[in-house]
Amino acid sequence: MKPLNFSFNSLFALLLLSFFNFSCSSDEETTMEEPIAQEEVDADGGDTVTEDDNEAVFLTDNLIVDASKAFVNYTLPEVDYEKYINEEGDVRDITKEIYNHFNDDYDLIVILAVEAVKPEGTAYGVTTPAKNSIQGLGGSIFDATSSFGSDGRLNGVIFMPRTEFVQSGPFLHEIAHLWANKGFIASTVGGHWGYASTGGQLGGFDTLVDLGSNTYKGTVAGRISFGTFANGGNSIPYSNVELYVMGLIPESELAAIQVAINPVAGNGAGEFTADEIKTYTAQELIAANGKRIPSYEVAQKEFTALTVIISPENAIDDAKKEAIVTSLEDFYKQGPSSESTYNFWSATGERAHFSNGIETVSIQ
Repeated sequence: MKPLNFSFNSLFALLLLSFFNFSCSSDEETTMEEPIAQEEVDADGGDTVTEDDNEAVFLTDNLIVDASKAFVNYTLPEVDYEKYINEEGDVRDITKEIYNHFNDDYDLIVILAVEAVKPEGTAYGVTTPAKNSIQGLGGSIFDATSSFGSDGRLNGVIFMPRTEFVQSGPFLHEIAHLWANKGFIASTVGGHWGYASTGGQLGGFDTLVDLGSNTYKGTVAGRISFGTFANGGNSIPYSNVELYVMGLIPESELAAIQVAINPVAGNGAGEFTADEIKTYTAQELIAANGKRIPSYEVAQKEFTALTVIISPENAIDDAKKEAIVTSLEDFYKQGPSSESTYNFWSATGERAHFSNGIETVSIQ
């Protein structure tokens, strides 16, 4: 395991990391808010990989690259596994073990547990940023990648308790947290868009009706209401402002945003009161946050993810493996999802892509 060297800057980054841990935990589904063969050990104890693409790779007794090369299965003692299910585990303990066996080749590490049902009172997903190197998003620049075991590439880690959440959501939502909302607009719903005309994965409406007497009704995607922190899992694509902060549209395409001042939820679906609705133009938003650096023209649009499935021993049978591989391939592919939901490529309007397959060159 790599030693951690704490300087003032790294300590400051860890404090920011603690602050920007996005937990998405709604119990309302409709608004709910990633040639090789078996490893051999050589004479001096080092790991070598033989060449057969159809075999699993045993990095250790409990860390195995699946034969599909779509994910790594990290089996844990039941007591340790339950810590992550109960939101008591530290994802950095997992990533540091991963980086003992993999090169620093990934922008995102996705950790999925194998629960049949989401435990009551826990989050649908949690995003833990490892760094923010992008200016103009509203947040501070920091780099805590070393505490994850990364040498600087890792953007963040997503944890979800069920593998099914890859296709149903909140996977798109959690990915959006790598860029938003870090303060790009003011919000009463921390880390999310809240009561604003953002209409995307992190909440907000796309249609607003003034009902009079400082009362308003917001809706999204033609529905009867909207969510302040999410809008139904993978059922909607990324919105205009989400595409902008992700670096997928230029600033010339950023739309104005309506923001409710001092909003309070009302009794009717989508209804709320506010002191006023203030409209911020794209020019005002950019002036307040600074230009996005890197700009759209040079922003990253091809990303690499590593998917880690944590489970108790013998918890994943062949049928489960097949289902996991199918959902991962569908979410990460450059093409429309085979489900009635969006995958990453289609949610970005075909602007960006995640690759997920594990390459031999990435294994140490």
